[in-house]
Amino acid sequence: MKWTPGVVAVAAVVGLAMLAGAEASHLKENPKKHRILYQLDDAGVDKAKFVLGNIRNHVTGVGGWQNIESLELVVFGPALKSFVQGSIDPGLTQTLEVLQRQGMVFGACGNTMKNFSITTEQLPHDSVVLPQGGVVRIMELQELGYSYLRP
Repeated sequence: MKWTPGVVAVAAVVGLAMLAGAEASHLKENPKKHRILYQLDDAGVDKAKFVLGNIRNHVTGVGGWQNIESLELVVFGPALKSFVQGSIDPGLTQTLEVLQRQGMVFGACGNTMKNFSITTEQLPHDSVVLPQGGVVRIMELQELGYSYLRP
């Protein structure tokens, strides 16, 4: 078949019509409850703010927290340094606390804590220490069917 401009136009219209008829799962009457896992291991406050912004947008994109069964942020490596109390960026703290109040779990790698001499008291309020390590937690959540994102 030769792809003439007319054929391309018809194909585009048919494709758009098919997309218009499709609904995302969060827009249906009985929405799917999402289980979401975010990984953060890159250093820097800007990266941490970017990931928290992604999480906030993700929640909005699926129709809100009522459509989320569980959302966990696993932080390890150099990224954990950005969350140490006493040196944490105030904007980062504010966004993190809002997300935690709404239901996000902040998981801190126990191995990273040991390697960087970070104590539980230095972590953000309501942090979950992952003694088995961040990468092991990611594996466990993936095995449970969590959607894995590493922005």
